[in-house]
Amino acid sequence: MINPDDNFPENEPVDASLPIDEEQIETGAQRAARRTARKISTAAGETWAQTKQRAGNARERTELFLRENPVPTVLGALVVGLAIGLAIRYASREEEKEVELKTPLGNVSWGFLSLPFLWPLFKSVKQKYEDSAETVKEGVDRVRNINVHRYTKPIRKRWRSWTR
Repeated sequence: MINPDDNFPENEPVDASLPIDEEQIETGAQRAARRTARKISTAAGETWAQTKQRAGNARERTELFLRENPVPTVLGALVVGLAIGLAIRYASREEEKEVELKTPLGNVSWGFLSLPFLWPLFKSVKQKYEDSAETVKEGVDRVRNINVHRYTKPIRKRWRSWTR
């Protein structure tokens, strides 16, 4: 609890270790530091808002350009991918010369191991090719069996009646 009978005078300053002039200088420096910090944070906030707005505008313009010009975009992406691939290939070619793999079997190509895994894919592609070839053949046969005169004869009769 607070003791109401304190002997502290209300209007007298408390003794401080620093003299008054140094204390005023310190508070002035603190005020200046606070003002500088506020200015910096305000400027940083404004800069961030401007950067965010510019980035949003750039993103919108980029999306609009990509939607209006999809072919050049895809071609450009292909060219960039090709350039990166070639750069990696030629950069790694020198490293391949330096590193020589010594295998106990010599220069055996291990690519034949992928054949059992790819065989079902080849079979399904072959089957789908045969199915599509049969479908095309059936379509061609149906087109050959169409009686063209059945459709053109009424037109000839109408044409003759119109021209007489």
